[in-house]
Amino acid sequence: MLEYLATASLLVIAVRSATDYTQYVDVFTGTEAGGNNFPGVARPFGMVKLGPDLLDVGTDSYSGYLPNGRFSGFSMMHEHGTGGAPKYGTVSQLPLVGDVSSALYGVTVGRASPDVGSVGYYKAQTTENVVVELAATARAGMYQYTFAAGSTKNNILIDVSHVLPSFRGQGLGQGYDGGSFTIFPDDHYEAYGVYNNGWNRAPDWKIYSCGYFDTKPIGASAFKGPIGGSASINPNKTATSTDQSSYVGGIYAFNDASVISRVGISWISASQACQNVNGQIPSGTKLATVVQGTKDAWNSQLLSTITTTATNATSLKLLYTSLYFMNLLPTNQTGENPGWTSSEPYYSDYFTFWDTFRCSTALMHVIQPVAYEEYIRSTIDIWRHDGYMPDSRSSNYNGRTQGGSNADNVLADAYIKGVRGQINWNDGYAAMVKDAEITPPNNNPDPMAPDSSTKEGRGALSDWLKYGFITPTYSRAASRAVEYAYNDFSLYQVANGLGKAADAIKYLTRSRNWRNHWDHNLTSIGFTGFIQPRNVNTFLNTNPLTDAGYWDDAYYQGSSWAYSWADIFDAQKLVEYMGGAQNFLSRLETMFKPGAIPGNPTGIIFDATNEPTFNVPYLYNFINRPDRSVVQSRKIAKARYQNGPSGLPGNSDAGAMQTWLLWNMIGLYPITGQTTFLIHSPWYASLTISLGGSKKLVITSTGGDGNGDKNYHVQSLKVNGQPWTKSWLTWNDVFASGGTMEFVLGPNPVQWVTGALPPSPGTDPNICSNDNCLLNLEDSRYIK
Repeated sequence: MLEYLATASLLVIAVRSATDYTQYVDVFTGTEAGGNNFPGVARPFGMVKLGPDLLDVGTDSYSGYLPNGRFSGFSMMHEHGTGGAPKYGTVSQLPLVGDVSSALYGVTVGRASPDVGSVGYYKAQTTENVVVELAATARAGMYQYTFAAGSTKNNILIDVSHVLPSFRGQGLGQGYDGGSFTIFPDDHYEAYGVYNNGWNRAPDWKIYSCGYFDTKPIGASAFKGPIGGSASINPNKTATSTDQSSYVGGIYAFNDASVISRVGISWISASQACQNVNGQIPSGTKLATVVQGTKDAWNSQLLSTITTTATNATSLKLLYTSLYFMNLLPTNQTGENPGWTSSEPYYSDYFTFWDTFRCSTALMHVIQPVAYEEYIRSTIDIWRHDGYMPDSRSSNYNGRTQGGSNADNVLADAYIKGVRGQINWNDGYAAMVKDAEITPPNNNPDPMAPDSSTKEGRGALSDWLKYGFITPTYSRAASRAVEYAYNDFSLYQVANGLGKAADAIKYLTRSRNWRNHWDHNLTSIGFTGFIQPRNVNTFLNTNPLTDAGYWDDAYYQGSSWAYSWADIFDAQKLVEYMGGAQNFLSRLETMFKPGAIPGNPTGIIFDATNEPTFNVPYLYNFINRPDRSVVQSRKIAKARYQNGPSGLPGNSDAGAMQTWLLWNMIGLYPITGQTTFLIHSPWYASLTISLGGSKKLVITSTGGDGNGDKNYHVQSLKVNGQPWTKSWLTWNDVFASGGTMEFVLGPNPVQWVTGALPPSPGTDPNICSNDNCLLNLEDSRYIK
């Protein structure tokens, strides 16, 4: 518990930063056009994410917010940037004016004007002329209602059954499974609700709440009624439902025009929820005080970790808005774990390692080393008690696994970069081995992929172990295969570091099994050799341009053109398979060439909306052409990322999109599971990254425009004062103890790189040097 109180990412009121970086955060950026950002109020990694829930029939509100529709409530719990299906929208209040009927289920009110928000503050107005203002700490929220002058029939509805609905028809809509609501003599209420499903297909989970009104009500009643029907008032001021057939809640009435409500939540108990609200937002607290506390927390804990001398308002807004949205998830629930008792930190709402391992967790390590170590410890502790580490997790339940067991990649990245602290790496490695060796039971088949478990682990592991590839017996066979290979490389890295020589050889060898999915004869628009799904002795020969799919297809959210670049730890072999450096270059260029897709004269193959191609613009570095990495990545960053509601190219995915943009601004890109960072070009004349303690990385550039729009080609580079001629550097070069990078930029590309290529540890010629040592390839049944 002492650790919980000390953790910077929680609710400890921080020392106010000298600069208010929150002024550059636009909380509505990426809230529309599929970005699904959460625009409400929250502390960094906070349990409470308090914001509006809009109902527009036929449209999913993944984070509660929609630009249109009617308010169904203002709830304490949301996720951020997710796709698939909504989650949470629980612990809700809704102001109502006038005589309230007994039909209290599914009540909505209109929106009178566009909502207003900033870091720590949210304001909305209903068509009944009620202004709703919101603020939050990590585990409590504050509602300030202002009713119209002269209004005397002012009500607050609390419906325990309230959740965000889903209209997608994929069986992922959330369910309500009963609850309880009790009003106490001092008029505070305590409640709990039981809910299930959502994007991670979670079984029943319970959340407790405790609410106080700092204004004396003229009436307070509990109610109960059949779902969809009218409710009856309970004179005993308590209502309970043991199943989904009846909704329960409360209705409070006020004569006052101004009403303040304070609410705490807890995964443990109602009494803990009361402690949370009274400890974090005591009676008499002003809304402005809570708002300022949130601003201070964001400024001191996160936004001030990256500073720049730039003055361009557009770029500053992109920088700090991205940094803000990157750090809304995961949720730090230390001390609030209902599943087991442990002295370890506890985090939930992982959405999802499949997205975030590619570059987000690497940046979390850089700017939040304390929280990052806790996150790693929590991930291992989930294995100790739940049996597997999550690929994603919500409401304290693992699920869903989209590809591989990508917690393995996150752990390997931490280990190889020297993260030790209080992490038990023997346990961490054991958790990784569980992923690599034990197929998870398929106890609750996924309707969209019933062939194997999508809850955790590697559902298609039996094929991987038997054949060294994955057959169409399993959904997502091709994309799973390249991810399983990456996962096994991650095990190699940790096994090697722990001195487990036999395991290291085993898992490095297994990591090369992606090559078993490489069809050397398949041709697409003039290029030969692609990752393909396969049977025991034949490839299936899908069209690499059009074979992108979903849960029950061969590839998940990416085509063969995308996934063929995936296993970059084996880069030397990948370049060889693609026909050498010149063909590798031509193929990369084709990814970004308008009209490369037949019949689509303006479209390009590269997909900025999904994570499998995050690394592709930077892969030119593996043939010593970082000038092209700069050109292609900068085009994407400048064209596909903007400020404003439609500013993201796809789902934020818990800040994964924003983190990609932040690395582009920094001028580096991480290769997860290695200490390698690929160098491209920074945006700013000066950028300083605080690395914890007194350590800093200072990145400067001369000759550019200070905004990354022009003159961004690298002419030369010094690292720590020394001339640098490699297109990459390592963790120890600039992050472990801090460092400097001094770029000289200009209008035209030059070949400043003359040093060694970035490492390709998966191609280590000293271990299993030829394709014939791949699992089972000596058997004549398999493709040679």
